[in-house]
Amino acid sequence: MKIPCTKTVSDENETKNLAEEFANLIKEGQVIVLNGNLGSGKTFFIKKLLNSFSIYNVSSPSFTIVNEYSGSIKAYHFDFFRLKTIEELYDIGWQDYLNDYNAVTFIEWGNQLENALPKNRIEILITAKNDTKRQFDFNKYE
Repeated sequence: MKIPCTKTVSDENETKNLAEEFANLIKEGQVIVLNGNLGSGKTFFIKKLLNSFSIYNVSSPSFTIVNEYSGSIKAYHFDFFRLKTIEELYDIGWQDYLNDYNAVTFIEWGNQLENALPKNRIEILITAKNDTKRQFDFNKYE
């Protein structure tokens, strides 16, 4: 897979395969932002991707704001959906998470607080085409 690119999947199994393919590109210190409407599959994609790194206890951080995972990589999983201001993010140590170059940071709903996102990141926009079909638009920002 080369980024930028667009991939379309027809079902959850193809989404899992795409997540595994994308996992091969991930390096420590990267920030990956996932945007898309409610129910588009952001958390599902992250779950399947992290399974590639022997992390199986993945859950949505909607109420905790951030979940931390360890497997063959260390990962932080943020959900910006409920955040109203960037100050809320800084209150939980946002800069410390970003400065952990040994971890990969995943952010759902990054478009909620775009001004908090680092310049260097990969963004994935997930668009639901129907009940099972999804379009994934991958872009890199530097």
